[in-house]
Amino acid sequence: MSKKIQAIRGMNDLLPSESNLWLALEETINQLLISYGYKYCRTPIVENTETFSRAIGEVTDIVEKEMYTWKDLSGESLTLRPEATAGIVRMMIEHNLPREGIQKVFYHGPMFRHERPQKGRYRQFHQVDVEVFGTYDAKIDAELIDITNTLWKLIGINNASLEINSLGSSETRSSYKKLLQNYFIDNKSQLDEDSLRRLTTNPLRILDSKNSEMEALIESAPKMIDHLDDESDEHFSAFKNYLDCLEIPYSINPRLVRGLDYYNRTVFEWISNDLGAQGTICGGGRYDGLVEKMGGNPTPAIGFAIGIERLVLLIKDQPNKLQKNKPHLYFVALGESAQTTSMKLSRDIHSAMPDIIITNDMSMGSLKNQMKKANKSNADFALILGEEELSNNQISIKPLKGQGDQQLIKLEGIIQHLQEIL
Repeated sequence: MSKKIQAIRGMNDLLPSESNLWLALEETINQLLISYGYKYCRTPIVENTETFSRAIGEVTDIVEKEMYTWKDLSGESLTLRPEATAGIVRMMIEHNLPREGIQKVFYHGPMFRHERPQKGRYRQFHQVDVEVFGTYDAKIDAELIDITNTLWKLIGINNASLEINSLGSSETRSSYKKLLQNYFIDNKSQLDEDSLRRLTTNPLRILDSKNSEMEALIESAPKMIDHLDDESDEHFSAFKNYLDCLEIPYSINPRLVRGLDYYNRTVFEWISNDLGAQGTICGGGRYDGLVEKMGGNPTPAIGFAIGIERLVLLIKDQPNKLQKNKPHLYFVALGESAQTTSMKLSRDIHSAMPDIIITNDMSMGSLKNQMKKANKSNADFALILGEEELSNNQISIKPLKGQGDQQLIKLEGIIQHLQEIL
């Protein structure tokens, strides 16, 4: 007996029974972003490896350990995207979009990282990515926070907390890195293996260590927020003023550095304690130097990413907050003439009432068998069409949830009747 084929570990199926919540969530996010003036875009799942190594940084965990990379037949090194920002920056440069003015875009789709799967962290995962190109003003930083805060309210997340920080300019960040590196060198004996590796390559990432034995050491480390240049300090103050104006609570987390090399100035994360260790549901910040670093003209930029799987974990027990129950009809047709008539009638009802759900029974079974399936379908009404109904130019409509008696309706009047009762 041949071995059963299974999905790759950490790459999960979305089953039909689970899809309504995903579709409702994605639609809610799409409509919210469109209402704020953002436009949808799409980039390839596969990019040249250099797109990510240049953008993310050669000495990040993603590039060093987590990317799915291979040599193409042409000899090019290709990679499944581990995040979306680099590809969107490449798109902006390739099509010279910033010259047309401020670009506000969003995208959602699968990302890929080769890491140990756990709750809320998978090898194929899905993100909504929102990016803005062309403005330095802290007002746009606050708008992104406002959008996410509005989203939590729309989908019923009540306990997300906002953490913010500033990483300053690239120059002050470079000076701060040296200061931090010297501090950790002086305390080298207290560093774990991972931090020792990062000491010479990316000392900022040590601040993000989850090793509880290093907590006191990290807490006493010099803080970036205390070494900001004047412009970054003013920018951060303006950002906080906007948040105060919007009445969005936040806390300043000096250890918040994010995991990618391209960030500067504003960085932020939304955290939920309901997810345990994988508590970040949204993260982002500014990357004003990335477009130029990747070959484009100097262009300020900021963005964030939201993990869809993590949102689903948070709201799956309260789908009624998000999903609108659409009217559902189940068509029971008996005999060949009834089958063809029911198909045409289904088309006409859909044309007049596009939000309605219609299930056509395809079994050609008896009335009893078709009604049994209608009752299991969770439909609101069964539309029953047999030889007797056809001969009288009628159709029978039967409530399936106990809200009234079965009725006979003229075929030409069924759409009007449905519009009145649904």
